[in-house]
Amino acid sequence: MEHVGPVGRRAPGTDWCVRWAAASDAPVRLFCLPHTGGGAALYRDWAERLAPSVDVVSIRLPGRESRFRQAPYRRLDELVEALVLAVEPLLDRPHAWFGHSMGALIGYELCRKLRELGLREPERLVVSGRRAPHLPSRQRRFHDAPDGDLVAHLKELNGTPAEVLESPAALSALLPMVRADFAVSETYRWRADRPLDCPVLVLGGRDDALADPGELAGWREHSTADCAVLMFDGGHFYLHEEAQEQVLTALTAGLPTLGAALTGRQQ
Repeated sequence: MEHVGPVGRRAPGTDWCVRWAAASDAPVRLFCLPHTGGGAALYRDWAERLAPSVDVVSIRLPGRESRFRQAPYRRLDELVEALVLAVEPLLDRPHAWFGHSMGALIGYELCRKLRELGLREPERLVVSGRRAPHLPSRQRRFHDAPDGDLVAHLKELNGTPAEVLESPAALSALLPMVRADFAVSETYRWRADRPLDCPVLVLGGRDDALADPGELAGWREHSTADCAVLMFDGGHFYLHEEAQEQVLTALTAGLPTLGAALTGRQQ
């Protein structure tokens, strides 16, 4: 595993970016953002399978894995500001962003921040399992819910191993980070701005109770370019289940071709 430490005078010097495969010279870079409670390891298999044609950079947020002693972010705007500093040195080539659930929201706001700062914008944003950012939530708030309710919700989502949810020691370490992640999403308030210039690819599970097809289609309002919606069998975590192979195929098809990547689209 290779940690990509931020460089330059403004870099915070923490391990935000992780490479699981040697592909730093690939013509296109794919940044992958985790869902609530997730870590960089979620995309290890993707990195190994897509190398050396695609340089997969997994984003490791504070409060998990090797950063478990660091306080997790509870506000999206603060998280995005720090993340931009960390990834700026890696925007030297054509790149795309992928995010599932909370990660989709982070990716969207990150793209807006890049444009605001005049930094290189992505070739494509790929969002998964998340309603369009301007749509209100249909779910109750969980970042300040009792522990029992929060654990029950995690069981319903079926994205956390049962042995973790049944272990008091594991829960004592997990729940503060998960609460912070829920706060990132649940305290977010969309602000109107012009749509993104890059194409958006929207992925979802047909049985996902958190994002129905209409809510996914709402992403079309957030891009001046193409916005396609693809649905797969499965629930909220369809991409880590039976549909994983199809998801990878759709994802790579949506990346810039190697020929286009060599010239790039400098913003």
